[in-house]
Amino acid sequence: MFTNLLEKYNIPAPRYTSYPTVPYWQEDLVAEAQWLNSVGDAVQRSADISLYIHLPYCEQLCTYCGCNKHITRNHSVEAPYIDAVLAEWGMYVKAMGRKPLLRELHLGGGTPTFFQPAQLARLIEGILATVEVPAETEYGFEAHPYSTTEAHLQVLSQLGFNRVSIGVQDYAPEILAIINRQQTEAQISQVVDWARKWGYASINFDLIYGLPLQSPAHIETTMQKVGHLKPERIAFYSYAHVPWVKPSQRAYSEADLPEGEDKRKLYELGRSLLLKQGYSDIGMDHFALPHDSLFKAWQDGSLHRNFMGYTPHSTQLCLALGASAIGDTWEAFAQNEKTIAQYQASIKAGKLPLTKGHFLTQEDQIIRRHILNLMCRGSSSWEKPSMQCDALYQGLERLQPMLADGLIKLQPFNLEVCPQGQPFLRNICLALDAHYWRKQPAGQIFSKVV
Repeated sequence: MFTNLLEKYNIPAPRYTSYPTVPYWQEDLVAEAQWLNSVGDAVQRSADISLYIHLPYCEQLCTYCGCNKHITRNHSVEAPYIDAVLAEWGMYVKAMGRKPLLRELHLGGGTPTFFQPAQLARLIEGILATVEVPAETEYGFEAHPYSTTEAHLQVLSQLGFNRVSIGVQDYAPEILAIINRQQTEAQISQVVDWARKWGYASINFDLIYGLPLQSPAHIETTMQKVGHLKPERIAFYSYAHVPWVKPSQRAYSEADLPEGEDKRKLYELGRSLLLKQGYSDIGMDHFALPHDSLFKAWQDGSLHRNFMGYTPHSTQLCLALGASAIGDTWEAFAQNEKTIAQYQASIKAGKLPLTKGHFLTQEDQIIRRHILNLMCRGSSSWEKPSMQCDALYQGLERLQPMLADGLIKLQPFNLEVCPQGQPFLRNICLALDAHYWRKQPAGQIFSKVV
């Protein structure tokens, strides 16, 4: 039965960290004044903000990676980049007109630990000098086991960081070799030990299934080692093979990749082993232990999802600094220049480095709420007129085959994802995606669901 469902629904679909998704954004060039007005309106509605900072440098290219990055071993790039990010932040501080409450802060990449601890300290101190820090925060960064030192963890802990996400992906040397990722099991364990020493309340492991050469035996070994270190959270992602977007993925052949049912079996095996270790399945591709804040947010219905992934705090304003970073005021999205040179040139000229964006219509906001509810709670309702629109009812019609296949339950004013439908959550959201159905892509622009 599952094999038949997989054959039917294993199609390209977005991961829905935003709605509308980036390919359907309307503005090719975002007007700075209009964007800053949206930022100002958002911070007046609520002083709580999230902040994402993109640090794009890496010393070595991991061929599987789909992130925006710049490969260099020249560390003289650090100071100018930090200068630009702080200058960009200064423009937002001026526009907000009040000290925001910095509820969430995340350093992503690239490789944030490419930067020296002193440079990261200069960055964070510059940010913290202009904000209020609430009692409950979620400050985290992405750590590459190869480049993370104890000083990184110490300095950031002393500045209020309480969460670290370690890029493990897989433990097998042959898989790490084919994806060109330089790290060892000992380095992973060392970073975990340092994080525990410096009081990090939540450690996350990023793991990937569907990597080249990966087999069930690899998944079993990885999950066994995870069980020994017991990080509070696991992000167990599907490898997204998009070589037409990321040519580095042509470093290996499609013949090396598990696909379809074989790939899904890797996930189901990993999931079952994590559940046996006491983790709970949360949202899509995420797991957490019962004492972690992400589990508690899932349990009490406050789980949120944005460009940083799943988070226990819901803030409507999520500002983003750095090359390619994407900000969200709830009423609008805007993305920065993707290349570092263009990003820095714009900042030097005293302008926000804005490029592509989208200002949401009323319909967009309604569909966005439903997709967010499905992603975070597995259900959504529309009793209130404010949650209703023609596009929703058109989407519900497209869900009829999934209803017949037992993937969802539909009741008056309520949609619920069944356990059998969880692997196809992206398909369920896709049915509601009005932009997609009005203009279906001519070629493949999204990765497959499995």
